[in-house]
Amino acid sequence: MMISRKKFWGLLLISVALPLVPQIAPAGASGTKWYPFAMNDASSGAPKAIEYSPLDRAEKPYNICVLFPHMKDPGWISVDYGIAEQSKALGVNMNLYEAGGYDNLPKQLSQFDDCIASGIDAIVIAAISPVGVAKQVLTAKAKGIPVVAVTNPFISPDLSAGVFIDLQAMATASANALLASIKPGETVNVVTFPGPAGSGWAETMNQVFKEVVAKNPKVKVLDSKFGDTGVAVQLQLVQDALQTYPSMNYMWGTATMAEAASGALAASDRGDVKIIASHESPAMLDAVKRGDVIAFPTQHGVIEGRVAIDQAVRILEKRPFIRLAQPIPTVVDKGSIDKLDTSTFVAPANWSPVYNVKQ
Repeated sequence: MMISRKKFWGLLLISVALPLVPQIAPAGASGTKWYPFAMNDASSGAPKAIEYSPLDRAEKPYNICVLFPHMKDPGWISVDYGIAEQSKALGVNMNLYEAGGYDNLPKQLSQFDDCIASGIDAIVIAAISPVGVAKQVLTAKAKGIPVVAVTNPFISPDLSAGVFIDLQAMATASANALLASIKPGETVNVVTFPGPAGSGWAETMNQVFKEVVAKNPKVKVLDSKFGDTGVAVQLQLVQDALQTYPSMNYMWGTATMAEAASGALAASDRGDVKIIASHESPAMLDAVKRGDVIAFPTQHGVIEGRVAIDQAVRILEKRPFIRLAQPIPTVVDKGSIDKLDTSTFVAPANWSPVYNVKQ
């Protein structure tokens, strides 16, 4: 069940593949003009449409610590791209630490503690588990260190700000894409692959998706298979579903699931199975063009990263900021893909993860 936004900062919402060689990005302004960008300001509970523009430059080179669950899929690499580019544009120092997976909460907690001990100015976190990191967030608050949540939904009165998509909007958009793809008289048997159990966002999106598709009595959800968003884990879950459910003709879930399923289906005799992804990745662009994936909604991860860094600087400099800034999901299918600005959610093809920005 979704938590009412009207209870916003008084409640906690439990919360979105291969390791690459770290790079250190040189200081310097980013040449990409990505703003003004249409978003929602959901700070008061009711979303309000805004045009977001960042600061021109930070007053000094603040030290910002960034914590990710992992860097095992292109979605997180895209958020990293936004964070690194905006850090360069604003002239701040950034150090990013990834925990290696959603099952590595203790490592993220240790990294959070190390960030606090190092005397950094602000923390940007994509929490593995908001409940799990609550103590660390409270400690940072007591020390006057702003904490900004990015990408993975996390609502707490101890956070300074949040920049993440509305989960209900994302799940509803992808569910409606599935409903729109059903042919007259077609019976749908779908298996869902929501993401990591215990992350909160996976459970929430799965529940909303099931509620939306239930509006069509011809749609039946056979099972929900939770697991880490690494491709290897998702491939195993897909293969299990193909063996267990011969009547399955739709799959819905993470972009890494969709990527794994495309290959698995191509190597099998199950060409009748259709795929809907719950979020974006670079691989989904080609998959939609090929017809392997019907549609996916984008949460504009690059923008989330950019805005999170800008919000951290605004808070440090006591400038106006938005307590909860939310991108508006865009549904991508064959009819819209050629009109899409991919720079809002995909890092450039020749770009590798950046773990440090130094001024």
